[in-house]
Amino acid sequence: MVLPSPPKSKTKARKHLSADALHALIADSFAEIPDPRRSGSPIPLRDALMSAFAMFSLKDPSLLAFDERRNDGNLKTLYRIEQIPSDTRMREILDEVDPEYLRGTFGDVFRQLQRGKALEPFVFYNGAYLLSLDGTGYFSSPTIHCDSCQVKEHKDGSVSYQHQMLGAVIAHPDIKEVIPLAPEPIQKQDGATENDCERNAAKRLLPKIRQQHPHLKFIVVEDGLASNGPHIRDLIDNRMHFILGVKPGDHAFLFEQVAEARRQGRSPKLSRKEGKNRAEVSWVYSVPLNESNPDLRVDFLEYSEYNAEGKRVKHFTWITDMHVNLLNAWLFVRGGRARWRIENETFNTLKNQGYHYEHNFGHGQKHLSVVFAMVMMLAFLVDQTQQICCPLFQAVWQKLGSKRALWDNVRSHFRHFRIHSMRQLYEAILYDLGKEVPLPMPDTS
Repeated sequence: MVLPSPPKSKTKARKHLSADALHALIADSFAEIPDPRRSGSPIPLRDALMSAFAMFSLKDPSLLAFDERRNDGNLKTLYRIEQIPSDTRMREILDEVDPEYLRGTFGDVFRQLQRGKALEPFVFYNGAYLLSLDGTGYFSSPTIHCDSCQVKEHKDGSVSYQHQMLGAVIAHPDIKEVIPLAPEPIQKQDGATENDCERNAAKRLLPKIRQQHPHLKFIVVEDGLASNGPHIRDLIDNRMHFILGVKPGDHAFLFEQVAEARRQGRSPKLSRKEGKNRAEVSWVYSVPLNESNPDLRVDFLEYSEYNAEGKRVKHFTWITDMHVNLLNAWLFVRGGRARWRIENETFNTLKNQGYHYEHNFGHGQKHLSVVFAMVMMLAFLVDQTQQICCPLFQAVWQKLGSKRALWDNVRSHFRHFRIHSMRQLYEAILYDLGKEVPLPMPDTS
């Protein structure tokens, strides 16, 4: 059935940041990825990658559910797919793809965000962006595994096999949306017998980010696991500032130096009201990170919040390479607390708002699990771009009230109507155009 035309829209969107424009951009970017198969393969690699992207874009719960769409002309129109592979064939094709080639596609979308000035509101301090890093798991099985799997031995003697990734998102304390960069897999490296770890993944990821974005200023925000000498030196080597969490149990020497500075009166303090509570921020200049790295001098920052009875209800401590002062102390506190954006607005969204992040779409023998995870993150990047830049998408989301309802409506319209563009699909949902389509009257005589 063909949808009627919507009323003339008053919303103006940046065309090169629309879903339709980004789908075309991603299809062109996928076409540049080298095909590891022999020439003459019946299904182009571009079509296999775009089919996976369409599956995650539509939030299909499984490859089997997506496979039921193989004859849907909307896939070819909206996602520019000429030949849609079966679920088995898609797994076979994508298992051979080196995930590193997908980084270029993330960069292509990012450049469109720069071109559309969509990054400007994310500037946090002195022209720099907050870059939140954190690791998360997306696959676990007691039986299915490959040579790259992390091996976890449990107390009961059982073993499970896992895949994880180190995510990186540009965030801002005042903006709910995030802009994900290409993640780094946390997995056994070629020839390694030991498990990989977040620290090693960060050592690989930071220079890749710097190479792809040589001129961007970053302030990296991470939890206490990152507050170690080798990682901080990696940040410095890659020209990145940092606000990193610290805890007394892990940084006893640092906290002793802070306590001594306070005994000597070398710890400025500010306080203000936070609703019904009282908030306090204090800092100490230039203290050594630890005994092993006395040359790494950092500023220590502490935030405490007290209720009306004087009980401390919130407490955070960080270190930073930036000079804390009366003008920026509160801002740095907000920057440090923005680390949670990668948990709340990224991983929780992927796991709980329709992306099926932890579902095993396919493990494969080589790269399939990682390729699927990265393509899902790419679909999330496009959705976040719509959430930031597309008034039409924002209006549909507001009307329906939740992301899950939005994805359900998208899939329903996709299945029942002939759609010519994502814009038309969003307009059909916003203006209830599907209800205006007359149903054929059966002959009951």
